[in-house]
Amino acid sequence: MSERRWPKAIGLVLAAGLLLAACGGSNNTGGGTKKYVVGISNTLTGNGFREEMICSIKAQAKASGVVSKVIVANRNTDPSGQIADVRNLISAGVNVIVMNPSDRSALDAVIKEATSKGIVVVTVDQGVTSSDAYQLYNNQVKYATLGADWLFKKLNGTGNVIEMRGINGVSADADRHTGFTQTLASYPGIKVVKMTFTNWSLDPAAQQIKDILGSGLKVDGIWTSGIDSTVVDGYTTAKKPYVPTIGADNDAFIGDLINLKAQGLSGAAVTNPPTVGGAGLAVGLDVLQGKSHPHLINLDPAIWDNQSTSGLSELQNHYDPKLNAYYSVTYQVAPYTTYTKDDLLKCADIG
Repeated sequence: MSERRWPKAIGLVLAAGLLLAACGGSNNTGGGTKKYVVGISNTLTGNGFREEMICSIKAQAKASGVVSKVIVANRNTDPSGQIADVRNLISAGVNVIVMNPSDRSALDAVIKEATSKGIVVVTVDQGVTSSDAYQLYNNQVKYATLGADWLFKKLNGTGNVIEMRGINGVSADADRHTGFTQTLASYPGIKVVKMTFTNWSLDPAAQQIKDILGSGLKVDGIWTSGIDSTVVDGYTTAKKPYVPTIGADNDAFIGDLINLKAQGLSGAAVTNPPTVGGAGLAVGLDVLQGKSHPHLINLDPAIWDNQSTSGLSELQNHYDPKLNAYYSVTYQVAPYTTYTKDDLLKCADIG
């Protein structure tokens, strides 16, 4: 997961949703089409990745034609708070819950509570240990491996690097750190001189890179868990020579890799689509309608660098200067999502 700011605020609408969906459950329209109520559980606000994830669920709900209402539980909380939110969604009569889990194992019991009532639960972005949930997320170990291997090769196997991680304790961060350290083991000449936790948030990351640049620490390359253009901005502001930098498929970072290449910026973006949310809903609706899916769907990330002809072409093909700076350019997750880019950007409520 990575930090991206979103132009449209998404508030906590669970309370209103409970009132409107008190009777809950699926229903039939006058034409006989069965409709479903969707619940979303998210525990990190002010994070553009999560907000875009929610927007993709809303867009896919509209595109499906079989959703009557989307109820969103969206607040900053811990696993205990998320358990309470999921129980409220169960009480609201939802048919499917799409959640970004705040812990790998702490939610297993409440997931069981939901599935025992016939509710389909799909976890996205991060994994859980529950065998009852359907899971759809980026291969986070490979996300780190792709970027770290590119960076270490770019440094010819020797140099000082910084690892800028996400949120300590969540599964996506742990998996990425695993991929990073596994790759590091093959490069004995690479030294990690500093590791930080950015909380996938711009302000802490900006302060961290400012402190690093002001410390005089020798840094030859930076691997980030998505806080990428913030790092580039720090170097630009400090008027320091750029170092090879790894980030995610944020529009601003992709623009940096294209536009600042001539000024010495080298780097690569690894794909990590927040639109796994919409893909997760598509899977959940399929299951409700009797279609079969594996319980674990692992997406394969790609890497686009600004040094190779093919990588630069991918960056140029995906960059959109009209987008919000921290918008992911990976709009779709094939073959699951079917919404339009316009509906994704509108992020309209359903029901």
